[in-house]
Amino acid sequence: MAFKIDDISINTIIGGGSAIQGNIKVNGFVRVDGDIDGNLDTDGNIIIGENARIRGNVNAKAIIVGGIILGDVFANESVKLLSKAAVVGDIVTHKVQIDDNALFHGNCIAVKDDEEYTRLSSEFLQSKAIKQKAAL
Repeated sequence: MAFKIDDISINTIIGGGSAIQGNIKVNGFVRVDGDIDGNLDTDGNIIIGENARIRGNVNAKAIIVGGIILGDVFANESVKLLSKAAVVGDIVTHKVQIDDNALFHGNCIAVKDDEEYTRLSSEFLQSKAIKQKAAL
């Protein structure tokens, strides 16, 4: 499975040893090698390095995960979990690839058809929001 990367220049780097608390919204390509305690949102692609840890939701065009995400992953194009990746949360995308030894615990919606993807992801998000409100 090939993953398209439109722009290979990285706009934002969160380096190893960095720790961020709070939500992050950036434009363009992001590489994370540090820790984030909050949501990460971009209109571009994200690479999450092997030593990165994110406790929050991740939203991008395409996401490659080598580290740990405790939260939901939303990628309009694709999600790839490398062999050392761990995702504890749900994945919503058009295409998903999970390498051997990667850990994934959650629900996954991966639908190629645009209309079906839009319908299913909308239903899933509504269902999740209702469950969260009911838990309060």
